[in-house]
Amino acid sequence: MHLIITDAWLAKSRAIHLSGTKLLLAGLAASLLLMLTAVGIYNLVVLKGAREGWPVIGSLVRLVVRDEFAQRDQFLRENLDVMARKVGELQAKLMQLESLGERVSGLAGIPAQDLKTAQGSGGALVGGRALSMDELNAVLADLDRLTKQHNDLLTVEESRLLEQKVKKMMVPTQRPITVGMLGSPFGWRMDPFTGRSALHTGMDFQAESGTPILAAAGGVVVAQEVHPEYGNMVEIDHGDNLVTRYAHASKVFVKKGDLIRRGQQIAQVGNTGRSTGSHLHFEVLVQGVPQDPQKFLAAGEDVARAQVAAASRKRPPK
Repeated sequence: MHLIITDAWLAKSRAIHLSGTKLLLAGLAASLLLMLTAVGIYNLVVLKGAREGWPVIGSLVRLVVRDEFAQRDQFLRENLDVMARKVGELQAKLMQLESLGERVSGLAGIPAQDLKTAQGSGGALVGGRALSMDELNAVLADLDRLTKQHNDLLTVEESRLLEQKVKKMMVPTQRPITVGMLGSPFGWRMDPFTGRSALHTGMDFQAESGTPILAAAGGVVVAQEVHPEYGNMVEIDHGDNLVTRYAHASKVFVKKGDLIRRGQQIAQVGNTGRSTGSHLHFEVLVQGVPQDPQKFLAAGEDVARAQVAAASRKRPPK
């Protein structure tokens, strides 16, 4: 690009040649100068006018600022309202959890007064009015505290219920044979070999050879041997000095030290040892003293009937 500069009388002239690079630099310089000029005018006119309260400039700035703050406040209020509704829902769920905790604590055997002491009471109520940020933070902090208390309480209840379940599983209340007839009960009887009165220390279940023998409760096998009188015999320790004995088996599927669960097959009915026919001799011993197994089995039947009755009550009518 060529620029020709002359004086007023056209007596003198000067030619300037601008290449593409020079022209670009000149444009950038002009743009920078324009930006600096705009910034200067803004600082001199708008900011100064806003600080000093010039009539027109001050009114425009206040209008813009007020509108900006109004939009920001509306945005915060809408979000606070949403959070407040969520907090209200959490409080309702926490009340349901508290009610559930009371019912479960009754099953776990925790006294109601202990439950109330552990849970505490109070807390902010989310009502119909709008909450401030400080109030909302206080409600959230209270919910966090109550949630931790409920979590601790439910952990205790879970531990107590698990302990109760384990104890129930360790009591020999399950029938060791699902099929077969009851033979000789516990107590005094005529001995089939001697014909004399003798104490029968267990109860007999008449069943065919090979019928599964089930553990009456969970425990640990403490004896598995061939006994001269009991034949193939298994003894299971259930804790608290409670032991069950299973005698005259044809086959045994467990060994000493095995951990046994309730209802697990441990052997098969047979006719080994001092026996007149195929049957299971089942004993329950407490501190080494034989007890009537029927008392334990009857207790298990009562629990099963109670569970069935409770389930039928909960079932909705057709």
